[in-house]
Amino acid sequence: MKESQAWIGVPLPANDGRARALAEAKKLTLKTSGGNLVCHHWGPLQKGPERTPLVLLHGGSGSWTHWIRNVLHLSQERSVVAMDLPGMGESDLPPNARDADDLPTTLLEGMDQLFPAQVVDVMGFSFGALTAGFLAAVAPQRLKRLVLVGTPGLVAREEAPRLRGLTAAMGREEICAVMHHNLRVMMLAHDESIDPATLEIQRANVSRDRLRKRRLASGDALSALIPQWACEVHSIWGSLDTLYLNMKKSPFDLWAGCDHQSETVIENAGHWVMYEASEAFHRAVDGILVD
Repeated sequence: MKESQAWIGVPLPANDGRARALAEAKKLTLKTSGGNLVCHHWGPLQKGPERTPLVLLHGGSGSWTHWIRNVLHLSQERSVVAMDLPGMGESDLPPNARDADDLPTTLLEGMDQLFPAQVVDVMGFSFGALTAGFLAAVAPQRLKRLVLVGTPGLVAREEAPRLRGLTAAMGREEICAVMHHNLRVMMLAHDESIDPATLEIQRANVSRDRLRKRRLASGDALSALIPQWACEVHSIWGSLDTLYLNMKKSPFDLWAGCDHQSETVIENAGHWVMYEASEAFHRAVDGILVD
């Protein structure tokens, strides 16, 4: 779709999977009580004999493009919908929304329009995983599986990554330098994982973040929700995820109280593991999303 490709601002080779994902994305704008909820989908939406639909929730200061290297693989045998979380990407910011616990109502209204009376699998990355945890607690009957990728909110962080900010006076080169720094200290473990398109994805996503005062991801809010989940739960991490490199207590020991089926650590990958190590990530997910 030309509309989806235009904003990325960087030419992509025809054989780049990101270009195909952009070209094949079908954009939907759903009307909810929290305003417009924008989604992109791949595959059929109607209920039928296909496998359980998969809803993707991206990370903080992101959009559906956090999943740009994954949607084509994930949609080979199922409907896949990647939502722009309320207040990020192209989705409206609901009145009075401040953090992940304010978003499930809007997301459920969107899910009801896309997949009425149908259970779905939900995969959340980072802030999207935190949001997915609240969603699973509010509407446990709607989720078949919960897949949590690079999950925050399990234990309080002792020290946050040192991110750099932007100013109105910065030129394009300075902005790109800030994006590169922030990607390296927070999202990706290797310089070679960052190309011009990655920088532009980051820049475009950060510029549209209107949910800026969120705080729950730095604490342990998710751990209190775990006993309320009724679906099976899976977790995936990059071995070099900066959120947990310096933790004194491992987050992997905190799943008591839910049906935690599997935990996968993908070696030599950072926080944005499904982007930096997409092939290994797909192998892990293929073993999880089995109907």
